[in-house]
Amino acid sequence: MEFQIGGRLIGKQHKPFVIAEMSGNHNHSLERALSIVEAAARAGADAVKLQTYTADTMTLDMDEGDFFIEDSENLWKGTSLYKLYQEAYTPWEWHKTIFQRCEELGMLAFSTPFDETAVDFLESLNVPAYKIASFENTDIQLIRKVASTGKPMIISTGMASIAELADTMQAAREAGAGPIVLLKCTSTYPAAPDNTNLLTIPHMEQLFNCQVGISDHTMGIGVSIASVALGATVIEKHFTLNRADGGVDSAFSMEPAEFASLVAESERAWQAKGEIVYGATDRETPSLKYRRSLYISRDMRSGEEFTKENIKAIRPGLGLPTKYLDQFLGKRIGRDVSKGTPVTWDLL
Repeated sequence: MEFQIGGRLIGKQHKPFVIAEMSGNHNHSLERALSIVEAAARAGADAVKLQTYTADTMTLDMDEGDFFIEDSENLWKGTSLYKLYQEAYTPWEWHKTIFQRCEELGMLAFSTPFDETAVDFLESLNVPAYKIASFENTDIQLIRKVASTGKPMIISTGMASIAELADTMQAAREAGAGPIVLLKCTSTYPAAPDNTNLLTIPHMEQLFNCQVGISDHTMGIGVSIASVALGATVIEKHFTLNRADGGVDSAFSMEPAEFASLVAESERAWQAKGEIVYGATDRETPSLKYRRSLYISRDMRSGEEFTKENIKAIRPGLGLPTKYLDQFLGKRIGRDVSKGTPVTWDLL
């Protein structure tokens, strides 16, 4: 199921594809947005991802009822949806500049469209892939529109049931989608590790016959690293210059040093998976000589009986394996030997 995004190979035979999600962390500053791109490049990100919408394409301009966030547990409580998206959106006229800076720094850049007009706009910029957000993973019209481009789709699965994901996958494939990656996602901000359920990753891979990754809203890197061990090929994390600077997503975003650690440790986790192997590897072979084996531990004369005082299981491992000790005890040696002689069958 290996495929490419902009020339980057994605699959289990390759290190994880790590995406830095800028979202609204630019805080309405193009200069800061470009600084985020530069920091992501230094941290080793494979790609930077934006979000493409306006407040008007997301919701209605209302400050009451269903359109006002009253949930005391919500990170964005006390504001309307419209004002939240006004604060968080990335101006469309910035996209080209940001994408060009990513290219200059050797990174890929793409975005999450939230309606069909955003797809048309992103197509004009020739993005190499599309991301579907968890809250849009049941928007079948949007799924079909994105799939019709034939480009790779990365779909977050937060909140979606198996039946809903089946509908989404069917719609995407019937509409001509390119390769699809599903991202295990928990749609809380921040998310808790004990509500992440990473064992869903291999199950999802088998169920939908596609690559699976993670969109990780937890703090730290532990959850993302664990996902690699379970088969994740793509990791997406929100990224900011400094959480203390504030911003709509800053509370659950990674800072540059943390992101660099994620990139390095996810690659180590991928390398460590390896394959099913028993016995000494090529690199371990020199260490075999430091196993325990049977050695003569006292000078012995021909005809003397082997006892636990004159034959011992010790390091190094150049004598017979220790499992043969009982076959020597009580028998006699056939020639004179000195202390430190490795035990061989011809001593009997």
